[in-house]
Amino acid sequence: MPAQHVSFIGSGNLAWHLAPAFDNAGFVVKEVYSRNTRHAESLTGRLYQAEVKATLDFSTSPSSIFIVAVNDGNINEIAREIILPDEAVLAHTSGSVPLTDLQFAATPNIGVFYPLQTFTKNKKVDFRQTPIFIESTSQETEMILTTLAKAISHQVRRIGSEERKALHVAAVFASNFTNHMLTISNAIMQQNSLEYDWLKPLISETVNKSLQLGAKEAQTGPAMRGDLETLEKHLIFLKDDPSVAEIYKIISQHIIDKYHEG
Repeated sequence: MPAQHVSFIGSGNLAWHLAPAFDNAGFVVKEVYSRNTRHAESLTGRLYQAEVKATLDFSTSPSSIFIVAVNDGNINEIAREIILPDEAVLAHTSGSVPLTDLQFAATPNIGVFYPLQTFTKNKKVDFRQTPIFIESTSQETEMILTTLAKAISHQVRRIGSEERKALHVAAVFASNFTNHMLTISNAIMQQNSLEYDWLKPLISETVNKSLQLGAKEAQTGPAMRGDLETLEKHLIFLKDDPSVAEIYKIISQHIIDKYHEG
């Protein structure tokens, strides 16, 4: 069976990494559509045969798989507007958007292709270690998407829309919120003429210990100990930044409630 061709709708951070991964795995990317033509041109420059597609009319496309890698709020609109070849497979890459958002697309072959990873254009991603979650109401479509996923990843799993939503919420806490805490930490260091590099061994050890021992067992700090005196000193220190002080207070209280129930 010859390798199937793929087209991308979207040229953001995920497409920037996923499209070349498909190319290198033998699933040749033929087209890239984006509302920002310059972004589409930049992405096609990373691919072997891809061309910029000016519209959502893919009726004469050589591709059989179409990957929608756009902001969540645009997925339903694209599904309604896209024109596809017969028997095309259409899949979105969102963690939180249900499969039903594709139900009005011009194909019954719809699915979800969700890589559980954080993507930034200037940071390389190892897809082999990235879990990819597949969903479809069609066994044939699921098989096609699973084959596509296994070509780039060692971890491919089936998942339903509700489970995927829970996974995405957990991922936001694990990744996005954690990174924002580091952003706040960096700002505090800068504001006090301290070097952020001093914290890097602590950050590495915190993550490694959590993964090795389990997050609950690895928890330390004044809130976990119930050290109210230190917590009060920290809140006084943060009095000139009420929003950060509120974050500190809410998280500390949540830790106290978790470890000092009853």
